[in-house]
Amino acid sequence: MLIRNIKMSILEFFAARLNIIACCLFLTYHPLMAQTLETVPFVDLSRYSGKWYEIASFPQRFQKGCTCTSAEYTLSNKGYVIVENKCRKDSVKGPIKGIKGKAWVQKNSGNAKLKVQFFWPFRGDYWIIDLATDYSYAVVSEPGKAYLWILCRKNTMPEEEYQSIVKRLKEKGFATEKLQKTVHFR
Repeated sequence: MLIRNIKMSILEFFAARLNIIACCLFLTYHPLMAQTLETVPFVDLSRYSGKWYEIASFPQRFQKGCTCTSAEYTLSNKGYVIVENKCRKDSVKGPIKGIKGKAWVQKNSGNAKLKVQFFWPFRGDYWIIDLATDYSYAVVSEPGKAYLWILCRKNTMPEEEYQSIVKRLKEKGFATEKLQKTVHFR
């Protein structure tokens, strides 16, 4: 009886491990999870420069309590992009907080993949994955899809346009239910 119980325990142990492996394989090879994130083919950085307003994003620890969030991009004469992010803390009338950094274009990316650095030596991916032909909106993420920002030249975006972007993001495998709209002055 004891040997039979030990054999069952061993079989249950391996069955549980096989279930875990099967779940991991499913998540790894599930079509939405397995999609490779693509960027737009080309970005004209002089047109991309200027002020952008965050319309929605995946919540991030470093943006906790931010409202009225914006980003400004300026081309430097030294071959990089100056990045200045600002927000109001805790309310639309709260104090302005900001951070300044630099971004470098990755070679052979059509200017759609950048490395952004706010604190040396750490750099993060900044991939432009959707961009209006008139540069009125942009969507930014990174290869692992952990970060996501929908940006616009104005602090509001027509709901129909927003929903169209969200639909495309869902098709690319993003967990769009995590998107939170950003509060701005109206």
